[in-house]
Amino acid sequence: KGINSEDLEVREKCWEELRKAAVDWGVMHLVNHGIPEELTGRVKAAGEGFFGQPIEEKEKYANDQAAGNVQGYGSKLANNASGQLEWEDYFFHCIFPEDKTDLSIWPKTPSDYIAATREYAKQLRALATKVLAVLSLGLGLEEGRLEKEVGGMEELLLQMKINYYPKCPQPELALGVEAHTDVSALTFILHNMVPGLQLFYQGKWVTAKCVPNSIIMHVGDTVEILSNGEYKSILHRGVVNREKVRVSWAVFCEPPKDKILLQPLPETVPEAEPPRFPPRTFAQHIKHKLF
Repeated sequence: KGINSEDLEVREKCWEELRKAAVDWGVMHLVNHGIPEELTGRVKAAGEGFFGQPIEEKEKYANDQAAGNVQGYGSKLANNASGQLEWEDYFFHCIFPEDKTDLSIWPKTPSDYIAATREYAKQLRALATKVLAVLSLGLGLEEGRLEKEVGGMEELLLQMKINYYPKCPQPELALGVEAHTDVSALTFILHNMVPGLQLFYQGKWVTAKCVPNSIIMHVGDTVEILSNGEYKSILHRGVVNREKVRVSWAVFCEPPKDKILLQPLPETVPEAEPPRFPPRTFAQHIKHKLF
C-alpha cells in the first residue's frame, strides 16, 4: 500500500525498496499489494480444484504443442539438459486483455474458475502498472514510459501458467522446472506455501522463503533489456518436494511478439559505452534464448 501512500515519506521509502530489490536481486515479495486475500484464495482454490480432477477430465483441455497450440493442460516428464527429470503438470492460458482471451479453453470446473481468474487478471494488471511506474521513475524516466515500451494496456499480454508439482519420491533426481530467467517484462507468482523456488544469487542457490499473503515478483528479461541491465532478470528454478504437492500460479506480463523492438532505452545507455543488448523483437529474443 506504500506504493501510492498519501504520505510522501512512506511512498518514497516503498519506491526505493522496490527499486533496490530490482537492481540487486530482480525478485521480491510484494506484501500489502492491495489484491484481497479473499480473491487470491479463490484463484488458488479454483486451480487446485482443476488439478484435483481425474486425469480424463483434465485431458479434455489438453494442449497440442505439435500443432502450435500451447494453451491448455499439459504434462511434462522429460530429461532436462543436466540429466534430471522435469516433473510437473501445468495449465497455460492468456488471461488479459479480455479481447485476447479464449474462454473456450478455460476450465469449466470448478465453476468459480473463470470469474476468479478474470477478476484477478484485472487487479494484477493494475498492480503491474504501479510497479512499472516506480521502475520507470527509478531509471529517471517519466512514470508511464516502461509501460508504454512494453505495449501498454492494449498489447501487454498476461499469460497464466499454473504449475502443479506432484510429490516426488526422489527429489534429488528431479526438478520441477530447470534453471532459467523469465523472458517477460514482469512475472507475478502466487503459491500454496510449499517452498521450492530457488534463486541463483552471488554464485549460489538460495531457497526463497514463503511469506503469507505475498505475491512473488520477478523482473524479466524484457525490463532488464530496456533498463540496459540496471534491473536484473535472475536465474531461478523450481525444486520438488518429497512430502508435499507444490502449486504455483505464475502470470507472465509479456510484450507483443513482433510489434516492438526491445533494446536499451537511450536514456539508460552511458554516452561512451555501447548498449549491453542488441535490438530484437520479443519473438527474436525467445528464439535467441532457445538456441
